[in-house]
Amino acid sequence: MAARWVAEHAAGIPGFGGAFVSGSAAWLPGDADLPATSDVDVMVVTAGTEAPPKLGKLRYGGVLVEVTYLSWDLLRSGEKVLASYHLAGSFRTDTILADPTGRLAELQAATARDFAKRSWVRRRCADAETRIVERLGQVDASAPPHDQVMTVLFATGVTTHVLLTAGLRNPTVRLRYLAARTLLVDYGRAGFHEELLRLLGCAHLPRGRVQRHLDAMTRVFDAAAAVARTPFFFTSDITPQARPIAVDGSRELIEQDRHREAVFWIAATYARCVKILASDAPATRARFDAGFGELLGDLGIASAADRRRRAQAVLDFLPRLREVTEEILAANPAIED
Repeated sequence: MAARWVAEHAAGIPGFGGAFVSGSAAWLPGDADLPATSDVDVMVVTAGTEAPPKLGKLRYGGVLVEVTYLSWDLLRSGEKVLASYHLAGSFRTDTILADPTGRLAELQAATARDFAKRSWVRRRCADAETRIVERLGQVDASAPPHDQVMTVLFATGVTTHVLLTAGLRNPTVRLRYLAARTLLVDYGRAGFHEELLRLLGCAHLPRGRVQRHLDAMTRVFDAAAAVARTPFFFTSDITPQARPIAVDGSRELIEQDRHREAVFWIAATYARCVKILASDAPATRARFDAGFGELLGDLGIASAADRRRRAQAVLDFLPRLREVTEEILAANPAIED
């Protein structure tokens, strides 16, 4: 269905260079079912140094497809792709949907050949760590609290991506903490997962408390989805079509007693909804301030000072993260020298 959408709606755009599957769908076995709480990420490659704005999520043939435009500049060489922890996973296998020039096939072959080479895996781990440092450097004390929260949350969450990259596993977005838990258990480092959850601020939260925050997030999600007009890059994640991912997916984790692993996306989604309401329905936003404040208080990031301390704690944690990352690199039998 994704390939059909590309053929019908993308292939005719000026500068069309091809398309491929990214995200979790790119890591699924070929015979796997797409979970109801997931979508298919489609990257449409275009000419020029700047790609058009993200199209976002849409229903097509019963499948939730998320379309993002990507400049050829980001794919100009196999080395550039191999060094990117977000891009390389899409080319480790053939996920190409359209390739009118043949360049994507060449890129995929080169990436697949060296994907598991130790030197490239290390570079991708470093790429993820750099993203943490850069994002934390963007925390602006004068910005609205929801913007500060999003910056700190996503920077903190990339700690899981460093580990998943070392494990040659999908650096997934919503399920990053669950995926990191599985990885660390597999490598005999389950205790380190507790450290990651403490760094996020949710290790102590019981299931009932997380359920309370999900209920509050569900209400603000529905309110924001009903009024969203401003085209933020994440706007398509806050729509009725995306509700099964943000709301139902989080509920599913709680029901599986993985409530702490659900907190990251509950908090990130709540902050995004508050941002939408602040822009498009400021009078409505006030109804949800108390619930948002309660969530931030539980996570220990309620004030600007709290968020600065959390940012510093994440930076201080990086040497410890490198130690465990190196352990995984050394023990991973799939990594090639």
